[in-house]
Amino acid sequence: MRYATVPNFRVSGLIAGADTSRRLDIAMMVWLLKGPNGRNVLVDAGFHRDDFVRRWKPVDFVTPAEAVARAGVKPEDVTDVVVSHVHWDHLDGIDLFPKARVWIQREELDHHVDNTGTVKDRAIDAGDAKLLMQIQREGRLMLVDGDAKEIIPGITVYTGGKHTYASQFAGVHTDFGTVVLASDNVYLYENLARHLPIAQTLDSASNMRAQARMVTLASDPRFIIPGHDPEVFVRFPTPGNGIARIR
Repeated sequence: MRYATVPNFRVSGLIAGADTSRRLDIAMMVWLLKGPNGRNVLVDAGFHRDDFVRRWKPVDFVTPAEAVARAGVKPEDVTDVVVSHVHWDHLDGIDLFPKARVWIQREELDHHVDNTGTVKDRAIDAGDAKLLMQIQREGRLMLVDGDAKEIIPGITVYTGGKHTYASQFAGVHTDFGTVVLASDNVYLYENLARHLPIAQTLDSASNMRAQARMVTLASDPRFIIPGHDPEVFVRFPTPGNGIARIR
């Protein structure tokens, strides 16, 4: 689900070695997984805080909660949020889903925030760090210990992309095969097609290994879904109105 567009973004901030003059209107997305027994799982929560909106000036912005509602799910009916990593545009919206359990890699949390909620690494916004600590006090924070963990039936998370210290991506088992939600471990389809690492990574070799692994995990290469590519909504055009059904 596309909840905003950030216009005129430098492609060199997405693809290592890209021409610095190239620009792209990037899609801001969250992914909704509808499971059995009323389970509604989000992968990433987007952003909504006013200071982020003022700073980045997204167009066609609705809150991630509004985007989820367009898909027929009330924010309070979201049961789980899988956070790929701690960057503001993937974490900031977690407070919009008040009943959801929030899944994050333990190493990702421990690297960026101490047990008092103090930021240890500036990759995480201080306000978002406080949100995580509040969710932990409420007993809704679920810490994942490492790679290839099935955290929810049918949803397995993997590490190794190194977009941040312990970023993760999700493999989702469906009736038509396994879909890989790469989030920012692959920004654009171009990363995959040209075998180029993402520009923002702690380890380019690790990112390339993660991309190669995604190819083996997905039932079909077209089921590897990048984190910010507007082309997603061209390749999966239905039902439309900012929603791409992956199948």
